[in-house]
Amino acid sequence: MTRAHIALGANLGDRAGAIARALAALRATPAVRVVAVSRLWETAPVGPPQPAYLNAAAALDTELDALALLARLHALEVEAGRTRGEERNLPRTLDLDLLLFGGLVIEAAELVVPHPRMHERAFVLEPLAEIAPGIVHPLRGETIAALAARVRDASAARPIP
Repeated sequence: MTRAHIALGANLGDRAGAIARALAALRATPAVRVVAVSRLWETAPVGPPQPAYLNAAAALDTELDALALLARLHALEVEAGRTRGEERNLPRTLDLDLLLFGGLVIEAAELVVPHPRMHERAFVLEPLAEIAPGIVHPLRGETIAALAARVRDASAARPIP
């Protein structure tokens, strides 16, 4: 069993509903157990002008390997109507990112873990710090709480009560 951490986000359509449906689908996935979920956070988009995001983080215990879990996350995105293209940071109905997979460092063509930009992004770190503040980033050697404090910006990420 491996503890994985994922980021969930949406900025098109029923944002909260898309995140809730993704969590429900993960709860129904064999070999995956959702063990913690952050509050929802409203966050400023990165990239071209677009609607604000709702973001969350979840901790999962899984018997799947990292690539199988990533495949499940991508399948859920497709079910939610997401289309992937070459261009980054476009609006989306659902965005699921594998942030951490145990303490592993993975550098493969289809997957890089820890997520390569997570340490720069309040919209990832603030929700993640709610559920895993003491986890140490395997490459940076700092806790998630310390990384979140470094990028904290109330105008860019705020919790939804």
